[in-house]
Amino acid sequence: MAGTVGYTAIETPIGSLLVASTEKGLCYIHFSADEEAVRSLADWCQKHGLQLPVPDDERNCQVVAELEQYFAGKRRDFTVALDLYGTPFQQTVWSALTHIPYGETRSYKDIAEFIGSSKAVRAIGGANNKNPIPLIIPCHRVIGANGSMVGYGGGLPIKEHLLRLEGVLSPTLEQISLFAAE
Repeated sequence: MAGTVGYTAIETPIGSLLVASTEKGLCYIHFSADEEAVRSLADWCQKHGLQLPVPDDERNCQVVAELEQYFAGKRRDFTVALDLYGTPFQQTVWSALTHIPYGETRSYKDIAEFIGSSKAVRAIGGANNKNPIPLIIPCHRVIGANGSMVGYGGGLPIKEHLLRLEGVLSPTLEQISLFAAE
């Protein structure tokens, strides 16, 4: 096996996150930082031919700083290097997601058209679901074609929190509930 993976736990307004990086860059974020999250990361590493992960705060200091700035409303774009593992199609979709500006949303259909595969809407959803680096690759900015909230790996409350943070959703609970019910 090649590639060492170092991980760090971080506390955020949406809960604990486990972030992990190789020597090339950030490769994985999990929406918790418990033992199950570390096991999930270990399984992911094995699947991609990487060494079992080890704690490494130093390797992840840039992503931790950038996430803290994001949650404080002081960062709109991430500059941390990425090391992505996925199929060529998934990587194309993930790259397209990085073109959705802060504070804006796109539909699965928009993403399909952006990558030149207008009939691949379901496949776009599948690639979105396999995004190993949520937040940094902003899959939370993808909504249904009718403007409705759709699934999110971290759960819809986290997606709503992120979209509120970015100014997409009004901070009033009543409007958020109406948006999610469409």
